[in-house]
Amino acid sequence: MSSAHGTPGGRGTARARIAVLGSTNMDLVTYTRVAPGLGETVTGESFRTVAGGKGANQAIAAARAGGDVAMIGAVGDDDFGPRLRGVLDDAGVATGALRTVEGASGTAHIVVDGEGHNAIVVVPGANGTVSALTEADERVVASAGTLLVQLELPLDGVLAGLRAARGHGVRTVLTPAPARPLSDELLSLVDLLVPNEHEAAALTGHRDPRTAACALLDRVPEVVVTLGAEGCLYARRGAEPLAVPARRAAAVDTTAAGDTFVGALAVALGEGRAAADALAWATAASALSVQRHGASSSMPDRADIDRLAATAP
Repeated sequence: MSSAHGTPGGRGTARARIAVLGSTNMDLVTYTRVAPGLGETVTGESFRTVAGGKGANQAIAAARAGGDVAMIGAVGDDDFGPRLRGVLDDAGVATGALRTVEGASGTAHIVVDGEGHNAIVVVPGANGTVSALTEADERVVASAGTLLVQLELPLDGVLAGLRAARGHGVRTVLTPAPARPLSDELLSLVDLLVPNEHEAAALTGHRDPRTAACALLDRVPEVVVTLGAEGCLYARRGAEPLAVPARRAAAVDTTAAGDTFVGALAVALGEGRAAADALAWATAASALSVQRHGASSSMPDRADIDRLAATAP
């Protein structure tokens, strides 16, 4: 994978420096054998609250995978705010650029069925206030080798982060979730786009992941389309697409698998690994995450990822 932006360290040397501009939510998770349909009531099996949000998830995943990670975003001054900040702190994520604003923190209301599939309703809360960067935020971006962004913040905030990263020569990685139309200007600031197959289809109109990935190369230089139990597909301008199979895993909760993949991938890229190695390592991380309940609580540490990645697929 390209390393035109940032200066990655070699494997086992300097830690990957990663800034994450994104959402921080409290996930309110209900587990049930069968998810309810519209107008239907079912009895759940258990309930828990877990720190989440795509930004916080990717930050925690990257930190546990061995990255030097800083979080830019916002939490509310409600009861959830200190709990969310504490989870990030405990994971080793720097939270000096995580603002506390008046009002509610972001929440995600998640139903997980007996096969590990989920349905999610996100209420942005404090995340909706992050529409621009402060000078301190920009310094955090400038000091990183990679900036991770998603689409759970206002697009103005996402665009500001991407502009700052490009201005400071920092690699940019965008997870285009939740899927929405994206401007040519925004995508022109993205070095690596990481959609799942549904997001890739929404962006291109192509259901076939390979066709969608190739179409996206007209707008960004590198794409990884994640395919769940089928692994992922990597495409780069001027090269044949690379398919990376998934690890076998008995999934109990897929809530943060994609974010775990992106966080681990950012660490691998920041360490200068080749594409095949980086993708295989990130795939091992996501396979571990789906075997555990919750979002941030499901994310593996570096030793676990290394152990699985060292075994035959």
